[in-house]
Amino acid sequence: MALSDLDAAGWLQRLAQAHDRQMTQLQLWDAYYEGRQPLSYMAPELLMEMDDRLRQVVVCWPQLVVDALDERLDIEGFRLGGAERADRDLWENIWQPNDLDEDSQLAHVDALAMSRAFVIVGAGDSRIDPPVVTAESALQVFAERDPRTRKVLAALKRWEEVQPDGSSEFHATVYLPDATVSYRRTSAAAVWEQSDQDEHRLGVVPVVPLVNRSRLADRSGRSELTSVVSLSDAACKIATDMMVGAEFHAMPRRWATGMADDDFKDPQGRVVSALSRIAGRVWASRNEKVTFGQFPEANLTNFHDTLNALARMVSAMSGLPPTMLGLASDSPPSADAIRAAEARLIKRAERRQRALGGDWEQAMRLALLIRDGEVPPEAHRMETLWRDAATPTYAQKADAVTKLVVAGIIPREQGWEDLGYSAAQIARMQAMEEAALTRLTAADLDALSGAPGGTLPGSPAARAAVTGGPSAGIDG
Repeated sequence: MALSDLDAAGWLQRLAQAHDRQMTQLQLWDAYYEGRQPLSYMAPELLMEMDDRLRQVVVCWPQLVVDALDERLDIEGFRLGGAERADRDLWENIWQPNDLDEDSQLAHVDALAMSRAFVIVGAGDSRIDPPVVTAESALQVFAERDPRTRKVLAALKRWEEVQPDGSSEFHATVYLPDATVSYRRTSAAAVWEQSDQDEHRLGVVPVVPLVNRSRLADRSGRSELTSVVSLSDAACKIATDMMVGAEFHAMPRRWATGMADDDFKDPQGRVVSALSRIAGRVWASRNEKVTFGQFPEANLTNFHDTLNALARMVSAMSGLPPTMLGLASDSPPSADAIRAAEARLIKRAERRQRALGGDWEQAMRLALLIRDGEVPPEAHRMETLWRDAATPTYAQKADAVTKLVVAGIIPREQGWEDLGYSAAQIARMQAMEEAALTRLTAADLDALSGAPGGTLPGSPAARAAVTGGPSAGIDG
């Protein structure tokens, strides 16, 4: 059957089957990020013999790899094509009401860890309410793309709700270009029953995938954990073995010969406990034939060296600076060395910003389409504004921005953006400058034309508002 002939029920079955085939891998990525992965490189017979006495030591490098990138993916706003500053309407009427400051970070974590996340856009509860934009997990949402246009043909969201009596109710929503159809069933084995249908007639599926590391032949993306999970498994194995070795071999093991039953009785003839193997307990006997001794303790240096070697491999594969993995040297690195070590990580973050920025722009265009019924031409040239992925000190950045503004290379508003101010903060500072300009008295304006040397009295903000720049004076 051609895809164009599928109805909502047909799409439900098709997308659910495709999602189920990928669910095992998605859950495994999620387990690695959360540090709940199974213990690898351990013989099953040994695990059965140890039972619950063996506890895995988790070296959660996958979480570190994801969080190090996520910490550099902060959205500051959106700028429409041809505009000089961030768009206040998108930020104040769509982004902020949907709490996307927080939820966008959750979406980035899921996209980095599980190869993709999703954004679903819908209408508000009433005409005056803003569009509803929600970040969704790949564990619940799946979408299929057109192989020719790469656009989403249909999408599915499934979730389970636990009722007060302990039973479960299953829900599913199919998103199509012209309608959104909802289904539910009372058990996993029951048949889906349609519960609602919304004929929105948008002409586009209101679901946007946030894809990490997509390839030309695979638009579903790849997880950032792909190259480090095997190294993390090896580190967990070595760390677990090290703790077992510390328990049984790191302390000197003692031995005794010539012991008799009388050595385990007190002066009153009562039986006492056998000699303990716990470190620090004193061993003694009145029998002259008894001999005590100890075996040499085990050296755990081989475990330390192996963990350090694995950490260096993770650093090479992920671009993380060695210091983030605990590979500190005796002498602290210089500022230049720190920046050089972070160069690959910064570039990786900038690449993620470019890819994820296009997806967020598509989501904002969908929100405008749902709210206004059309997408303005300038929104097709929208730009996502990201916080700088590098980590210079604030003083260094402020000095660089000030020099660029004074030299006239960039305008003052761009300097504010480069310093990391949000769209709301920039709007507030512009309002402050406009208020300062209106407070200029007639004497200030007269002084502008008659002051010796062309120096303008008044506050720095007022002078800047009149001169159009940060300079304290103008040519007469």
